[in-house]
Amino acid sequence: MDFIDLLIAWLVSASSLLIISQIPVGVEIDSTPKAFVSAAVLGIVAAIVRPIMGLVFAIPNFLTFNLLSGLFTFIITVATFMIAASLVHGFRLRLGIWSAVIGAIALSFVSNLIYNFI
Repeated sequence: MDFIDLLIAWLVSASSLLIISQIPVGVEIDSTPKAFVSAAVLGIVAAIVRPIMGLVFAIPNFLTFNLLSGLFTFIITVATFMIAASLVHGFRLRLGIWSAVIGAIALSFVSNLIYNFI
């Protein structure tokens, strides 16, 4: 991934966070600069947490013959979302884990929509 791709991913994530903070899913972001910081932290946390959690879930994933791999990936995404929200002042999950679950789904959906437009 080169610098331009990284910049585009950051802009799409920040824009997606701003959009989902406007719908009533329990995700709140105070300002546009906080959305950019949150997107950067979310990316950094994902880069750190996903390989570690991938190792943790490797055995259950293997034992279920990858039938539940989508579920484990989703759990990792929700955990990443919660960690990022706890690290950034001004990025809140009002309903706790439920906001993280709905927010992770909404972030994925909105990001995919934006990527399809560009």
